[in-house]
Amino acid sequence: MVNVTYDGSGSLEWFDTDVSPPTEVVYNPGDIAWVLASTALVWIMVPGVGFFYSGLLRRKNALSMIYLSMMTIAVVSFQWFFWGFSLAFSEGGSRFLGDLKYFGLKGVLAQPSIGSPKVPAIVYCVYQLMFAAITPMLAIGGFAERAHLGPMLVFVFVWSTLVYDPIACWTWNTHGWSAKLGGLDFAGGTPVHISSGTAALAISVYLGKRRGYGTEALAYKPHNTTYVILGTIFLWFGWFGFNGGSALAANLRAAQACIVTNLAASVGGLTWMLWDYRIERKWSAVGFCSGAIAGLVAITPGSGYVGSPAAVLFGFMAGTLCNFATQLKFFAGYDDSLDIFASHAVGGVIGNILTALFAQASVAGFDGITTIPGGWLDHHYIQLAIHLADSASGLGYSFVMTTIILWIMHYIPGLRLRVDEETEIVGIDQADMGEFAYDYVGLDLELKPSVYAFSPSLEDGKTEMRESRGSS
Repeated sequence: MVNVTYDGSGSLEWFDTDVSPPTEVVYNPGDIAWVLASTALVWIMVPGVGFFYSGLLRRKNALSMIYLSMMTIAVVSFQWFFWGFSLAFSEGGSRFLGDLKYFGLKGVLAQPSIGSPKVPAIVYCVYQLMFAAITPMLAIGGFAERAHLGPMLVFVFVWSTLVYDPIACWTWNTHGWSAKLGGLDFAGGTPVHISSGTAALAISVYLGKRRGYGTEALAYKPHNTTYVILGTIFLWFGWFGFNGGSALAANLRAAQACIVTNLAASVGGLTWMLWDYRIERKWSAVGFCSGAIAGLVAITPGSGYVGSPAAVLFGFMAGTLCNFATQLKFFAGYDDSLDIFASHAVGGVIGNILTALFAQASVAGFDGITTIPGGWLDHHYIQLAIHLADSASGLGYSFVMTTIILWIMHYIPGLRLRVDEETEIVGIDQADMGEFAYDYVGLDLELKPSVYAFSPSLEDGKTEMRESRGSS
């Protein structure tokens, strides 16, 4: 029987009987409800990423990204139960990968969480699970259109264990080195965005370029802009739980985090769209959505520390610099098909730096509990050095470890990720799933075979489904 009861106001009481005399801890049901609601909000972000990525790709690879979003939730949910939560948030966090005190979630129930004494450990555990699930989903967009689905599930489990969990540990575990130094990362600038964006870069380098890279064959427009908008809606909606829920209580700090989150996304979307307008004189929905995501990424680490005026700058800088960063792949020669490095790694670094500059002790204190020295606005100048060290560590660790994981899998039979040219031509949906995102694709094959033809331009004479530009 769990040592819980309720007081006269309906608040949950837990008694720690492992100490003498037994200690009483009181939890506010409203705080628990807000964190659990935020958990559901962050969950919807994972398929949101799937729809966002799917819409940007060609039709023959559209279903695989939505499928991977659901598979990632499933794989990471098991990994988090098995040892992920223990590795990231056990009291042994000062050691590499913490320890396995909470293996199989043993002992994770009503005791105060390591993240906050205001919520029980089991509530904090399921909330943090959603962060652990969305991070590899952001990263595996780097596999788009040229990797097998089966080995990707193994990659997600291993990457979560060796990359995400250690970075989450050093950032959010009170025993982690960055947390001890005083790093301010409210909702995941380094653990979520820098780690996933850099992993996508490592994946792109490992896989090499898609077939036809640099030619008209890949000069296609997103096959379904509606999916891009829908994915953005899910992400923007869920980000209120992502940032607002990170207050771990229903208080003024959570409300402030929601305000700056929405503001940064709005300014980021408008900024990116206007930068694109100067080139094509078109009001791009994809440009607006890309900028909104960049603004959300940048405000993530600072959402519980900065005021509303600063959020405008977060959105503008992210919408500008992330937009320009999409050109890096052409200079460096890697094929990041979804610009994940530009949006998430660059956006995460922008957010970390701006948080160091604009974090305020007064804003952090909106919850009535948190005390920090602040950033440059509060004349705490060492904060920038701490955040630069944290950002550089996240970039370096994620890139190196991801590359090691990929090359080890490369030499294990059955786990090689790169597809052959024929599979790439046919598309991942048909080759690995035997299913399509749209029924009419299969119907076209039966009723309109003339739409598809043999392409004599292919060196090996393989059959390629040639579809009109912008819908393939």
